[in-house]
Amino acid sequence: MVPDERALITSIHNPKVQNVRALLKDRSTRAEQGLFVVEGIRLAEEAFAAGLRPHLVLYSDQLSVRGEELLAGFQANGCESHAVIPDVLDRLSDTETSQGILLIVQQNTAPLPLGVNLVLIIDQLRDPGNMGTILRTAAAVGVQVVFLTPGSVDPYMPKVVRAGMGAHFRLNLHQADWPRIRQYCIENQPAPLRILLADSGGGSTMWQTDLATPLALVVGGEAEGASEMAREFIDDLVHIPMPGEFESLNAGVAASILLYEAIRQRHS
Repeated sequence: MVPDERALITSIHNPKVQNVRALLKDRSTRAEQGLFVVEGIRLAEEAFAAGLRPHLVLYSDQLSVRGEELLAGFQANGCESHAVIPDVLDRLSDTETSQGILLIVQQNTAPLPLGVNLVLIIDQLRDPGNMGTILRTAAAVGVQVVFLTPGSVDPYMPKVVRAGMGAHFRLNLHQADWPRIRQYCIENQPAPLRILLADSGGGSTMWQTDLATPLALVVGGEAEGASEMAREFIDDLVHIPMPGEFESLNAGVAASILLYEAIRQRHS
């Protein structure tokens, strides 16, 4: 696609470009504006498929045919779009090489739903890759709400968004403190949510635990596990049996195993 030379952005100092840079680098900017950045063809396709209408689309003449078709779809939906020279997009990109398209999209603003039966609570998880993996699994199994407690990595930072592979466009994400989360779980109808903390060895095994009931599963951080406040608000512990007598699993792996066990029990 040949850019419109009259609208071509050629400087890294352009205000729109500078705002993208701030959204990529600064959590507080993302929080203040309620926006985040999506890079690359695959993630842009996921955003389009989910019906998102980006606030801004930046693209270069390095777009593939697949990318041009995607851009045309966004433009047909009335999205603001601007051509930029490849060097500007490459310098903006959080990856080694830009794929010729970058979006600014809105963070989740959906209200908390009523009458849920599967909620995930991520407590003080600090690794972006693990966060992205867990969000991807949560989207795959149909988790209805994901809570993130203070102290967790920003779910909208670029590394998490890439690792999530489009999960952000399908999940109901909420950042909240423990009193608010506990209140939501208690007030859930027709039955309150039982809050279970994934622990390396405490409580019953996942095979002995009823995960088919309305459930809020808590997954803690990689090094120190869940916070002390989390332990004050949970109802019980659950663990993954490890016949190999290994001490613990990666947080992303543990969350995936437990969520799929919950789905297995609900469909058996």
